[in-house]
Amino acid sequence: MANRLGVIGIIWLVITVMVALFADFFAPYTVDYVHEEALRAPPQRVHIFRDGRLVRPFVYGYKSERDARTFLTTYTEDPELVYPIYFFVKAEPYKLWGLISSSTRLFGVEEGGMVALFGTGRLGRDVFSRVLTATRISLSVPIIGMLISVILGSTIGVASGYWGGVADILIQRLTEVLMSFPRIPLWMALAATLPPELSSLHRYLGVTIVLALIGWAGLCRQIRGKTLALKESDFIMAGRAAGSSTPTILFRHLIPNCFSHIVVVATLSIPGLILAESSLSFLGIGITPPLVSWGTLLKDAQSVQVLTKHPWLLAPGVFMVLTVLAVNFLGDALRDALDPYSEIR
Repeated sequence: MANRLGVIGIIWLVITVMVALFADFFAPYTVDYVHEEALRAPPQRVHIFRDGRLVRPFVYGYKSERDARTFLTTYTEDPELVYPIYFFVKAEPYKLWGLISSSTRLFGVEEGGMVALFGTGRLGRDVFSRVLTATRISLSVPIIGMLISVILGSTIGVASGYWGGVADILIQRLTEVLMSFPRIPLWMALAATLPPELSSLHRYLGVTIVLALIGWAGLCRQIRGKTLALKESDFIMAGRAAGSSTPTILFRHLIPNCFSHIVVVATLSIPGLILAESSLSFLGIGITPPLVSWGTLLKDAQSVQVLTKHPWLLAPGVFMVLTVLAVNFLGDALRDALDPYSEIR
C-alpha cells in the first residue's frame, strides 16, 4: 500500500513539475488578463454533446443577472453563446522560461469568447491560468530552500561530528537555539524584516533564504549523530592511515554514507516549506505581485461570505493540499525503500 501511494505521489509530482515548467503554454491566459464582463464568475463546464450529437468540446458563455436587493451579480450558462475549444491556438505572446518567445497555448477559444475552467476572481482574472502559473513559485521556493538547508545541514553536521571539541559544542548550541523557537512565528518574524520596497524578485529570494536558514538545524543534528557512529569505522580509519585529507574524508566517505538519510529528510521537509511559503504569502509578508503563488491566490478567499458564494476561489488550496500529500507519500515510500530494517518492499 505504501508503495502504491508512493507511485501516486510520483505521478502527481511529475504532472505538477511539468505544469510548473510549461505553465505559460498550458494556461489559456496570462496571470493579469482581465475578463471585465465576468467578475467572480463560476467555472464553465466543458460540453461534448449538443442537440444529441457528439461535437468538438465547447463551453457556453455567461449570462449575468444582478439582484436588485443585494446588488450581487449571478452568472448562468447562456445557450446562445457557444465557444468551441481549440488546441494549440495562437493567443497572447509570452516568453517560455524568459528565453523563448511564443504565442502558442495548449487550448483556447476564438477571440471574443472566454474559457474559465476554474472560474474567475474578483477582478475577472482566470483562476485556472493563475493557479498553473503560481505553481512555479510555490514549488521553486520550497525546493530551492530545501537544497540550501540540505547543503548547510549536511556540511555543518558532518563537520561538527567529525571534529568534535569546542566547534561541536558551539554548533550544537546554535542548533538548539534555532530549534527552540516555533518555526512559523520565527519565519514570520524574519520575513517581516524584509524591506517593503524590495522588488518582487528580491522578495522571492529573501523568502527563500528565510525558509532555508531555519530548516537546516534538525538535519545537522541527525547527520552529526550518524557521523559520530561512522568516524571510528574501519574504512574511515583506513582513509586516515592512507593520508586522505579531512575534506576528502568528509565529502567522499562520510556524507555519501549518510546520503539515503539525507534524501528522505530532504523530501519530507518540502511539504512544510510549501505550507510555510503559502502561509507567509497569504498573510502578505511573502511573495508579492506581480509574482503569484498559491498563498497569494488564497488571499481572495479569506472571508466566509466569499467562500460560501465563490468556493472555486479555493482551487489553489486544493492544489496545495494534493501536492503536500504527494510529497509525503513519496517521502514515506523512500523511507521504507531505503530502510534496511523495513519489511515493506
